[in-house]
Amino acid sequence: MYQYNESVKRRSVLTGFVTTLGAWAREAEKTLRGKLLKGDLLETSSGPVKLTGDEPTLGVIRDPRVIGLELEVVGEARGAGALEIGPIHKRALYAIKSGQRLFVTYWCDICSIRTYTPGQCWCCQEQTELDLRERYD
Repeated sequence: MYQYNESVKRRSVLTGFVTTLGAWAREAEKTLRGKLLKGDLLETSSGPVKLTGDEPTLGVIRDPRVIGLELEVVGEARGAGALEIGPIHKRALYAIKSGQRLFVTYWCDICSIRTYTPGQCWCCQEQTELDLRERYD
């Protein structure tokens, strides 16, 4: 009987720890909306926020076709006035158009290839076009 109680206690402690860790991770994650400005800045209602992220994400926020759009970004605060956007594979960057949240994607009309960062098509080498979409696929 003693071993059973110890096992239950260990599971309870572990469950509590995992629950607390999950809540802490959600608190660290932050969602911001605002207009994207040059220099990786997001103009929010509380002032400008410096954006950072992985290379594909930086490619998107530095794309002249995206600068000036209203964006929603999800990431982790990095001090006062700074946010690291989640990695591109976590879908942490959206454009807001007519109140609708859209995925930022890029499309090659010649090859019918979709990418998630701007640049040349890997097949035909033509420049991909910005394609804001309701669905990620």
